[in-house]
Amino acid sequence: MKLVRYGKPGQEKPGLIDAQGQLRDLSKVIQDVSPDQLSDKALAKLRKLKTDKLPLVKGKPRMGCPISFISKFVAIGLNYADHAAEAGMPIPKEPIVFLKANNCIQGPDDNVMLPKGSVKSDWEVELGIVIGTEARYVSQKDALNYVAGYCVVNDVSEREYQLERGGSWDKGKGCDTFGPIGPWMVTRDEVPNPQKLHMWLDHNGQRMQDGSTKTMIFGVAKLVSYVSQFMTLNPGDVITTGTPPGVGMGIKKNGKPAPVFLKAGDTMALGIEGLGVQQQHVVAFKR
Repeated sequence: MKLVRYGKPGQEKPGLIDAQGQLRDLSKVIQDVSPDQLSDKALAKLRKLKTDKLPLVKGKPRMGCPISFISKFVAIGLNYADHAAEAGMPIPKEPIVFLKANNCIQGPDDNVMLPKGSVKSDWEVELGIVIGTEARYVSQKDALNYVAGYCVVNDVSEREYQLERGGSWDKGKGCDTFGPIGPWMVTRDEVPNPQKLHMWLDHNGQRMQDGSTKTMIFGVAKLVSYVSQFMTLNPGDVITTGTPPGVGMGIKKNGKPAPVFLKAGDTMALGIEGLGVQQQHVVAFKR
């Protein structure tokens, strides 16, 4: 099942994508795709709906973040060995955990706005995990039972803020618009193995990232279990799980660093197998 939220910012309605790829309205069934709709019981109820009886939404409305409220946007750094190598950083012995500020969350196709003075903003296609059941000190064996579903995340990052302005990565990760999520959340029953998903990202039409979740250092079950040892994961929380190689910071020519960073007018398109595609235009800072 593919759950969505569509409409103008702040006025999104709940919906789902049917087997024919059409958008159906859910607003007469549930008020929103909220955390209380992400439990196994709630999702099972939605799964029983006769989707062909739901109202068909005409046109191509804007897609919002597919979850109405995210209490924590947790991120994992350097979770692909080849990405760690291109960043010139050692492979971590334990997951690197940081937080993206909730103000960065937005729809999958909304514009990405460069922060004031940015010169090193970068892209990162990532698999997002959506928590469905409160998780606290869960075992790796049971961890996937706490997952509602999966989504595409672009972990947009300002590298100067992240790496050259002190010890906290959060400064380069939580800028406004730096967290596109969606276009939909795919429930976990439709993703039997989250460690076998192809993922890609194009910058200005050129393929930059082309990888797979199979090369994660720490898999989905490990990450859910690990993060739950340090903080309670609530329904609706999102864990974005790291990126494969091909980020702008790591580009080389003739063996020498030749980084490429985002500038106003650029475009990004990114997707993950079975989870949909995002497309963003990059715009300059404005109040």
